[in-house]
Amino acid sequence: MDAATLWQRYQDWLYYHKGLGFYLDISRMRFDDAFVEALQPKLEKAFEDMAALEGGALANPDENRMVGHYWLRNPDLAPTPEIKQEIIQTIEQIEAFSKKIHSGTIHPPQAPRFTDILSIGIGGSALGPQFVAEALAPDFPPLGIHFIDNIDPAGIDRILTRLRNKLASTLVLVISKSGGTPEPRNGMIEVKKAYAGQNLDFSQYAVAITTKDSQLDQQAKSENWLTTFPMYDWVGGRTSELSAVGLLPASLQSIDIRAMLDGAKEMDAATRIPQLKENPAALLALSWYYAGNGRGEKDMVVLPYKDSLLLFSRYLQQLVMESLGKEKDLDGNIVHQGIAVYGNKGSTDQHAYVQQLREGVLNFFMTFIEVLADRQGASPELEPGVTSGDYLSGLLQGTRQALYENARDSVTVTIPQVNPRTVGALIALYERAVGFYGSLVNVNAYHQPGVEAGKKAAAAVLDLQKRILQVIHDEGKISLTDLAQKAGVSDQIEAIYKILRHLHANQRGVVLHGDLGEPSNLTVSAI
Repeated sequence: MDAATLWQRYQDWLYYHKGLGFYLDISRMRFDDAFVEALQPKLEKAFEDMAALEGGALANPDENRMVGHYWLRNPDLAPTPEIKQEIIQTIEQIEAFSKKIHSGTIHPPQAPRFTDILSIGIGGSALGPQFVAEALAPDFPPLGIHFIDNIDPAGIDRILTRLRNKLASTLVLVISKSGGTPEPRNGMIEVKKAYAGQNLDFSQYAVAITTKDSQLDQQAKSENWLTTFPMYDWVGGRTSELSAVGLLPASLQSIDIRAMLDGAKEMDAATRIPQLKENPAALLALSWYYAGNGRGEKDMVVLPYKDSLLLFSRYLQQLVMESLGKEKDLDGNIVHQGIAVYGNKGSTDQHAYVQQLREGVLNFFMTFIEVLADRQGASPELEPGVTSGDYLSGLLQGTRQALYENARDSVTVTIPQVNPRTVGALIALYERAVGFYGSLVNVNAYHQPGVEAGKKAAAAVLDLQKRILQVIHDEGKISLTDLAQKAGVSDQIEAIYKILRHLHANQRGVVLHGDLGEPSNLTVSAI
């Protein structure tokens, strides 16, 4: 297209939301009018599906659950007065608790105030709070925040070592819907032992965020933890940032959670409009569908041009890939749907992999995140009339143009500045876009059977470990083949070898004899 035609296309497809100062530009996606017309029936169905979702339909039929994260920022939409009241009361409870923590009304036994937060969670219980902390926390928050978001022993040690001299003033948030998810449960047990190691009563430092009557809820109440906050079965982990999961740590860091909720509510209203060009989430979903032919054939590369949005691509990675990565559609057909998401930040990535993006394999489309405000206060000039912000903006525009000239498509999302309101709006925008796209490709965006399969497989490995250790204890020195046979799992010698190799490396009660590079000739004995 020539410059005049591109300029007209830009104006034709530019979305602007005055209240949020938000822009969405999909003009550099190369769909034509015929494509939009052909997709119209699917779009109409998507609008209907999203309306049904907000009305309380069982949008997660596998688990017989409603999907109601939209109610979190507009309780008036909740399907029952009880749910509405619970949402309102939870926000008030979060604000009241945070105020007492900040004032020292609630304080640890050995210090006048809490100084730090240790948040223990996995997946959506960590990615959202991490993203928001990086994006919005003040430079000197009333409480610094730290995360245990994995069960890596060395990673846990690193965090606990950093907090060693501040453990007596560190508030612990344990976040788990069921209380039985292994990673947060195990993290909690390790942290609890660290507190005991300093003769600190863990219950006087601990807060649970969990569903009512879960294992974790019962433990917190029986051990008299500081308090508990609710998680709801109608909010999935990847859409839980605007529930207590994300709002409590944000509030404790003095982030304006009401502004986050207001921004999300305003974006929700915009993405509820059943006309394509007036609905930014529908425009995103249309762009994703076009880019990957409705099959996720291209990856989504997310480049925020602002350091504080560094973790946005990680947050979107779970939201998009866990929601859309499905083997079967709603009719039971094998479809292998999904969109892969990756990215870091601009302009850093221009010195990393933009070379391949411009000239290499064409297996992606770009999402640029632009922030109009450079910084608080005036910028010094680097040269006459040019600031650092001008360079950053120029690099974004230049990369967008260079990619387009080489047939690389892109979407550009523009916000006025990074603040609680715009971050809330971004969260709401992408939550809705995922829902729209899920409808367009006919998959359930609100369940995650693959994740559950992985958990079951991990449990089976741990069960196998217990069985083979018992055989080793009973038999003494034994070959791997005989060990597998006596354990009744002759078809799992490889798994047995890997379990024993791990135990041997960590001096966990077994010794492998022989050449470790020749597994078939090894024998094993108890220490």
